[in-house]
This record gives sequence, structure tokens and C-alpha cells, in this order.
Amino acid sequence: MTSTRRSECPAGPNENGTGRLQTLGKDPNSAYLKLISTFAEKTGTPVVLNTSFNENEPIVESPEQALDCFFRTAMDAVVVENTLVQRQPVEAAAAGDASD
Repeated sequence: MTSTRRSECPAGPNENGTGRLQTLGKDPNSAYLKLISTFAEKTGTPVVLNTSFNENEPIVESPEQALDCFFRTAMDAVVVENTLVQRQPVEAAAAGDASD
């Protein structure tokens, strides 16, 4: 990863600058490629960090486990199949409650 890209994705490379980068073709990864392309359009950074998805337990293997891990941690968002689940900022949640 070049130093210019390293600053955009500091969690990507190892401490020594190396990494296990992967590239995608259009098939059979079309949904994942679309996710990365859309992220790149919105942020200017064509990188999505794909890590072992867990918190002190075996790697997540189902949508139920993914949501359980999301709700127990400080993750900002998780994509489960075709659904984006995001945390709502506390201020926005409080504003929504005030209008009820």
C-alpha cells in the first residue's frame, strides 16, 4: 500500500507496511465489488477493510451472530446480506424521541 493510501486506511497495513491485499473481479463478487465501488464514490477511498469479524469468540458465521456482535461492540455499521445497519448518533435518537 502506498504511503498516500496508507494515511486513508491506517488500519489496513501491518506495522511494517505490508498487508494481505486482495483484488476482486466482477463475478462472483458483484455485490461486494458494488459495495467497495459505492464506498469509493462517497469517500474517495477504494478500500474496504475485511477483518475477522468477532470479539473474543469464534469468527461470526451467520447474520444472527453478526448482529449480536454489532450490538455488543462499538462498531459504527455492519452490512448483513443486502441490509446496512448503522448506529444512530445519540443526538439524533434524542431528537427523534422528543417529537413523539
